[in-house]
Amino acid sequence: MTAPAPEYTLRLRRFDPESGQASYWQEFKVTLEGHRSVLDGILKVRDEVDGSIGIRCSCLQAICGSCGVRINDKPGLACHTHLERAAQAAPEGSRVITVEPMGNMPVIKDLIVDMDAVHWKKIQRVTPWLINKEPVPEREYVVPPESMLDITQSVACIQCGACVSDCLSMEVDPEFIGPAQFAKAYRFVGDPRDAQQYERLKDLAEDPHGIYDCTHCWMCIDACPKDVAPMSQIMRLRRLAGSDHEIEDRNNGQRHEHAFVKNIERNGLLHEADLLPDSYGGKLHPRAAPVLLDSLPVIITALLRRKITLRHALGHPYHKRFRGLRRLLDPIERRPERYELNLYVSGYDGEEPAHVAGQGPAMVATGTSGVGPPQAPDGARKSA
Repeated sequence: MTAPAPEYTLRLRRFDPESGQASYWQEFKVTLEGHRSVLDGILKVRDEVDGSIGIRCSCLQAICGSCGVRINDKPGLACHTHLERAAQAAPEGSRVITVEPMGNMPVIKDLIVDMDAVHWKKIQRVTPWLINKEPVPEREYVVPPESMLDITQSVACIQCGACVSDCLSMEVDPEFIGPAQFAKAYRFVGDPRDAQQYERLKDLAEDPHGIYDCTHCWMCIDACPKDVAPMSQIMRLRRLAGSDHEIEDRNNGQRHEHAFVKNIERNGLLHEADLLPDSYGGKLHPRAAPVLLDSLPVIITALLRRKITLRHALGHPYHKRFRGLRRLLDPIERRPERYELNLYVSGYDGEEPAHVAGQGPAMVATGTSGVGPPQAPDGARKSA
């Protein structure tokens, strides 16, 4: 005899702009099999209980990205989130599945956000189309397969907006261009057929809300349901701009990144007292003087609270302990080519890729299976 389907509680964030009232929570009971999706549960409630519930959806196959929401405080696709897994991930064993609209975007109604106002507007900012090289070939461009594999990870983006929803940089700076947008930018920057790689990189590096405005919080990587790893694409854009093209941007991003490396080479560990002046050319450089003067109140406060001492600030306390570090860095710097890990090329993207581990809040909240993308031959790829 087949066991009856379990009952789940859906706690939806409701908002009706025509009512003039603030948003509020409303709970609904729904009886469905555990393998059915959160979207199935919401649509069932809308069909049978309250037809005014607003949610955007289309393909129901985790391809179109339309049903992006926040489930139990994690971004995900409602159609790709199993009810049972979402209930297990509920806080404090409540098994109440909380669903609310994505963050960093205006709410139109209930679970529907205005993606045109933020997401798509910023996509247009990165010139999301190929700029042909001249002269245009009579037939077609012949591109090495490995070059196209390099951009496959960014091509996999379905524009669901989950990474934008969880981006802390965008939360602090609403003008930040955004993780999905930079992933789209790398799709064309990394394409050997594009004629304006340098111009694209310079534009994104010079923008005060551009590639150097990312704070490396990893939220976009955890949020992405397609393993696009937007932050990794931002790092690739930085390496191409700062190291390959040596673009010295007005935001001081390139010099700041190089200062980190030189600081650790010199001291063995990061010596933060030197990092700020080094980023502007050194303590005696004219560029550094106004920045150091502006930082004096912070420095004095840190000294008074003994967060730092004059001995550590003026000296190099780790230098003698890590003299052997140079021997480790030299072989890396002598490499004629730079190699990077790319999940879609090597099948490996870290110590234990999320799609292999199948663990962690992002995996549970999205109901992702342990099956990853198609594996290419092992080995790292040459950077674009």
